[in-house]
Amino acid sequence: MDSRGPSQHGDLPDDIARDSRGRPILDRFGRPVRRRRPSRGSSRPRPESGRHTRGSEPPRGSLPDRSVPSPRRDPAETRYTPRTPERASYARPTPPPGRPIQYRPEARPAPAYRREAPVPPPTQPPVRPERRGGGRRDFAPEPRSRQPRRRPGCSRGCMTPFLLIIGIVLTLTVVIGLWADAKLNRVEATPVQQVAKTAGTNWLLVGSDSRQGLTQDEIDVLGTGGDIGVGRTDTIMLLHYGRGSKPTLVSIPRDSYVNVPGYGMNKINSAFTFGGPQLLTETVEQATGLRIDHYAEIGFGGFAGLVDAVGGVEMCVTEAINDPLANINLPAGCQNLNGPEALGYVRSRAFAMGDLDRVSHQREFFSALMEKATNPTTLLNPFRLGPLISRASGTFTVGTGDHIWNLARLALAMRSGVVTETVPVGGFQDTAVGNVVLWDDAAARSLFGSLR
Repeated sequence: MDSRGPSQHGDLPDDIARDSRGRPILDRFGRPVRRRRPSRGSSRPRPESGRHTRGSEPPRGSLPDRSVPSPRRDPAETRYTPRTPERASYARPTPPPGRPIQYRPEARPAPAYRREAPVPPPTQPPVRPERRGGGRRDFAPEPRSRQPRRRPGCSRGCMTPFLLIIGIVLTLTVVIGLWADAKLNRVEATPVQQVAKTAGTNWLLVGSDSRQGLTQDEIDVLGTGGDIGVGRTDTIMLLHYGRGSKPTLVSIPRDSYVNVPGYGMNKINSAFTFGGPQLLTETVEQATGLRIDHYAEIGFGGFAGLVDAVGGVEMCVTEAINDPLANINLPAGCQNLNGPEALGYVRSRAFAMGDLDRVSHQREFFSALMEKATNPTTLLNPFRLGPLISRASGTFTVGTGDHIWNLARLALAMRSGVVTETVPVGGFQDTAVGNVVLWDDAAARSLFGSLR
């Protein structure tokens, strides 16, 4: 093996660098470090030949004298042993005799991770530099509060036209509503003594056969005949609606044999002739046990005008109707009925059941009319909405406590769907007042009891 090659610490070559105690010097990887050879032409004096004494170290970079053989060393002496750092002894002092030993914890510095970080000094907000053409600001600007970002393309000015339009519409609605409410015909329809309050809201809807206010041309077109003075009720219907249930429309045959207060047993429509709307309302309340909250009446001319105002009403006629008394001749099938045709359809008795079939047609047509009047195609069309409000306010007769918004609530309630009923009939009878309709008392009490 070459003398310069690596070997064990016990047998190292002579060109290994050693410290003052003769131990080899190791690098960071634990390998012996060789001495540096002087470069050629160096003017440094060579060390004296021979081995240097212990305690003295040859100059750095000098080579050992090869002429003098070096004695063989004990491997135990040349083996490298790492230096162990000396540890300080923590021997506790012996206390004097007769005193107990007291141990006091030594104050050690807190670890670095537990030391509190120094608080930085408060920083002053930067001062804006002096502006050109103006005075210098000696105060710091206040920080701006963050505001939510708005969507680009619209600002508060975008809502101004919409708010203006909404305001105009609301104003026109209020003005038109007050104008229409002032045009309504009002009459006293509340009886002096009413029955106890019942659930829901009850309307008494009356179709009068009065010809008052019609011209001769209108009489000829409608086929109603001449003026008969104070008319009778051609249609009597009771509308009930409340929370959580569909409205119920009950037809009362005009020849129903009931007790008219102050006049005894008679046809129910005769109460209108004897005492007007007030006596008719009292008669209906005593016969049904329901408290009437609102009253609405319309005549022949107003009914035909109301149908024409909404553009006609589509009805499906099951069989052809040819009735000269009602001035009507309709084929079977679905068709749009105008004002005169609609009036003849609800007045005609040319059916197998006579008046009972007629009240059924009246309910169907009234429901279809309310649905057409509250349809968006009518409400959003000013050419239909204007005539509708004008005709309705000029032809309807209501109670003294009723208003145009009560009629609007009535129409909207019927638009959601109506349950149609007829007072249960027990038979017919000839009496001193003519042929009358007898109610089925048990079934009638059950029907009106469900509405209380």
